[in-house]
Amino acid sequence: MATPSRALLLLLLPLLAVAASHPSHEFCAAGGGDSGGGCGGGGDGARILIKGGTVVNAHRAEEADVYIEDGVVVAVRPNIPVGDDNVRVIDATGKYVMPGGIDPHTHLAMEFMGTVTIDDFFSGHAAALAGGTTMHIDFVIPVNGNLTAGLESYKQKAANAAMDYGFHMAITKWNDEVAREMEVMVKEHGINSFKFFMAYKGSLMVTDDLLLQGLQKCKSLGALAMVHAENGDAVAEGQQRMIDLGITGPEGHALSRPPILEGEATARAIRLAKFINTPLYVVHVMSIDAMEEIAKAKREGQRVIGEPVVSGLVLDDSWLLDPDFTIASKYVMSPPIREVGHGKALQAALSSGILQLVGTDHCTFNSTQKVFGSDDFRKIPNGVNGLEERMHIIWDSMVESGKISITDYVRVTSTECAKIFNIYPRKGAILEGSDADIIILNPERSFVMGAHAHHSRSNTNVYEGRKGKGMVEVTISRGRVVWEDGILNIAPGSGRYVRMQPFGYVFDGIEKSDAAYRASLRAPVQRGKAVA
Repeated sequence: MATPSRALLLLLLPLLAVAASHPSHEFCAAGGGDSGGGCGGGGDGARILIKGGTVVNAHRAEEADVYIEDGVVVAVRPNIPVGDDNVRVIDATGKYVMPGGIDPHTHLAMEFMGTVTIDDFFSGHAAALAGGTTMHIDFVIPVNGNLTAGLESYKQKAANAAMDYGFHMAITKWNDEVAREMEVMVKEHGINSFKFFMAYKGSLMVTDDLLLQGLQKCKSLGALAMVHAENGDAVAEGQQRMIDLGITGPEGHALSRPPILEGEATARAIRLAKFINTPLYVVHVMSIDAMEEIAKAKREGQRVIGEPVVSGLVLDDSWLLDPDFTIASKYVMSPPIREVGHGKALQAALSSGILQLVGTDHCTFNSTQKVFGSDDFRKIPNGVNGLEERMHIIWDSMVESGKISITDYVRVTSTECAKIFNIYPRKGAILEGSDADIIILNPERSFVMGAHAHHSRSNTNVYEGRKGKGMVEVTISRGRVVWEDGILNIAPGSGRYVRMQPFGYVFDGIEKSDAAYRASLRAPVQRGKAVA
């Protein structure tokens, strides 16, 4: 037998590592191609006809076929004929054909709290594609505040990507160089959003003066300002309070940063954004307190986007009280998972449009990493899984329950994200000319979630044992069948970076409201010289 080349072995190592960690799954060879057993699907140049399904976009659902060629949707209409044996036909009768999910909030290969998230861009993408998500937007963390160095680091991290992705950029300090780099990120690198942490005092947290300058710069660039809204100073005080009370376990995490601190920071960020007159995106809205501040601002006409995450919608803080540290610690994230009642309120806000789209904040650490904080909850790496579970949980908890329609499902899991970050209709739609990022969901199939079945490298899962209805049976990424019959057909390095242009729809009319504000000032007043 011939000995594999070193280059081939290096290519296969990430794939083999994921496959070895999940022996219950089958993975196709990295090279793709039709090897039988469900591993076909071709590449971007494949021709696919999806027949007999209900095509669901955010604006309507219709009985139609979908024809794909060269990774792009060519036609969407009923009864498209098959005129070539080289066209692969997929029968979607009785199923929904929808745009692949877009996750607006992930942290892959992120260095945080003295360790690195267990999922990188390959294992994270394996999980995403198996769960029906075909694109995500990850957060670039600057290196010592330097944006360019941070971007270069994340480019290397994403070298093994297996699906399309984009970048947000975090801002962790402020000076003239950071302001200059922000402009470069927008104009040369296709980054149209910047995140400001109002928490994590001593590391990522920014002060109000930095936030104000950042908001002003974002506005001038047409970039969307994003905030992690918790009062970092008060959280630090709350953490010390818990330690002084002898509360050192995972339950201390949630107790140290109650909903009032999320609500306060959300209100503060909203008011500062109103002062600058720029749109604001509030990430991982976890509490009624924060949601109500967003609702109030929207009623007053302010442009505020609220993003709940799956964990906040369907979990509660009772898990943090589990006597088993391994179980309790896996639920530690920030802002914390809240007590019973908050999740239902957030679901209602999502169904009514107060909150607009669903992310995951996928930031995974395994049990050996979480144990760093076994004697001090402040040292437990913050983060939970969700990339693979999001699409299924939202379908089961929101569509099956009648809280949202199937078109709203597409809106909150895909289309709204594409519109906000200015990549619609290339992404987030099944229209002629759109990228062929498509899922086929069987509403009658059931699922059971857990670490034994997922594709994340984490050995824990916060949705362990969760059952539901509605299963993604096929995932197509840029015209390639990458998930079918429980088999992944993906290759490291096949992912593609998606540039996102500034001045998305949320900026429409900002200049007019600025002009109206200036006209309302009735100033400066002409006065004679004051006499001493």
